[in-house]
Amino acid sequence: MQTVRQLLEQKSGRVLVTVTPESTVFQALQVMAEHDIGAVLVMEGGEVVGIFSERDYARRIVLQGRTSAGTRIREIMTSKVVYVTPEQNSDQCMALMTEKHIRHLPVLEGNTVLGMLSIGDLVHATIKEQEQVINQLVHYIQSA
Repeated sequence: MQTVRQLLEQKSGRVLVTVTPESTVFQALQVMAEHDIGAVLVMEGGEVVGIFSERDYARRIVLQGRTSAGTRIREIMTSKVVYVTPEQNSDQCMALMTEKHIRHLPVLEGNTVLGMLSIGDLVHATIKEQEQVINQLVHYIQSA
């Protein structure tokens, strides 16, 4: 089972995408579309102050009749950010995501943001691990 640090090292395109609390929702959506991601960290003064996701947009903009251009991220971001540390493992991340009903986990080491893991990253890692186990079992059976 891989650690969060190992998962981050294997991620392609490890660019951390962030917005500020004063960004508009429209600006954040543009950044998310440009990077083909479903969430961005909200950073102020080098610290994480929130996270903004597609779910936040759907529930706090569309359903409340607000406009993307007229609403600041500060007004609708999720400010209680659930995060993991580099030493945790993929199973712990999956359990946390399942428990909290979230799809993105920032990775923090102290106050330093190392990256972000998505549910897709974890599913991909799980599939790779299962493929390795299957290959080992096939090899074992064929050599017996």
